[in-house]
Amino acid sequence: MAAPFGPPATQGKPAVPQWIPPEPTKMDLDWASLHTIELSLLDSPDPQVVDDLVKLTKTAIKEDGFLYLTNYGVSLDQLQRQFDLAQYLHRNISDEDKERLLWNPKSGLFAGFKRRMGWKREVGEFDGIEQFNFYRQEFVDPEDRVPECIQPFMDEITAFCEYLTESVNRRLLKLLSRALELPDDYLWDNVQSHVGPVGDGYFRHALFYPLLGEDKERRKGVRMYGHTDYGITTLLFSVPVTALHIFSREKRWQPVKYNPGALVVNIGEALEIVSGGHFKATKHKVTDTPADQEQCERLSLVQFNGSVGDLRLAPAVQSPLLQREGFVLEQGVFKQYKKLIDAGVPVPTNKQWREIQISTNSQIAPETRPGGIKEIDGVKYAADRFLGVDVLLPV
Repeated sequence: MAAPFGPPATQGKPAVPQWIPPEPTKMDLDWASLHTIELSLLDSPDPQVVDDLVKLTKTAIKEDGFLYLTNYGVSLDQLQRQFDLAQYLHRNISDEDKERLLWNPKSGLFAGFKRRMGWKREVGEFDGIEQFNFYRQEFVDPEDRVPECIQPFMDEITAFCEYLTESVNRRLLKLLSRALELPDDYLWDNVQSHVGPVGDGYFRHALFYPLLGEDKERRKGVRMYGHTDYGITTLLFSVPVTALHIFSREKRWQPVKYNPGALVVNIGEALEIVSGGHFKATKHKVTDTPADQEQCERLSLVQFNGSVGDLRLAPAVQSPLLQREGFVLEQGVFKQYKKLIDAGVPVPTNKQWREIQISTNSQIAPETRPGGIKEIDGVKYAADRFLGVDVLLPV
């Protein structure tokens, strides 16, 4: 039986104002239909309940690559505290810390503070997205690498990330290993990175400020362009402000509906490759909010779970599922990786793969991608190429 999250004490720390969630949209939108996985059922003593959970998980990741995760061990009050802390960081980070901890994506990492002026260290056009990203080193050396305002609360953020990695994501990977008909800890032992609270991944506090007027027109309704995540899994806490869209099985962009307390989980490219294409790294983007939320700020907490950096990913051919059903070669990163594997060309390491994308063409407009815009089966894609791997991202 998985233990629930037990956070550190809050006594003796500075007072933190409560985050007041905005009202959910009242608009009737073309919502994505996502399956809900109740993670606590993995501990059921009834084998049939567990088998049904594995089957539902397999369906969810094969059809959508996205799912809702509920009953994972964090209470609503505990989650509220983490949103309070994220808001506190954005409201109280000093101008000195914004400059001192300014990120440098050319390094291949998003570590540190992102100002509201684009996805490079240099000042770009206003995009209204502010972030602080906690990588392994932020936890190792918080006095030098974390805003002074949030340092008194690092024990809470550290414990939260440790629980997400070592309990929530480990149990999720157990489910996914079972979906591949592999030993329970296969993905945890062989793919997940383990060093520190976030391994080779990172934890993000993000605040999306309203985008209005000329800024909104310039962005053409998009806050973050369509992409897939390069890691294992992404754990995004559902928030009331509607902005996340997935490129669904219907081959169109659909918004993800607010599900209080739930994690919105998406499969990363690492698992698409390991699963031989059976798991789907789904394209997603962040758009403008609905009209009744136009003035709302969107506060976001995300943990990106990373795979072992020096690993060169390949399909888990020992999986009975892969042996029985073969590979799934739909358009995606696995299809492109397989071309290299079949040609005897070494695929990039996980570290190389994620760092080249961060350091070069992260969040650039689709029409400025090196391969331009391509149309396939009536769908427009932005084309790019990293380390010999072709990438297509729906516009």
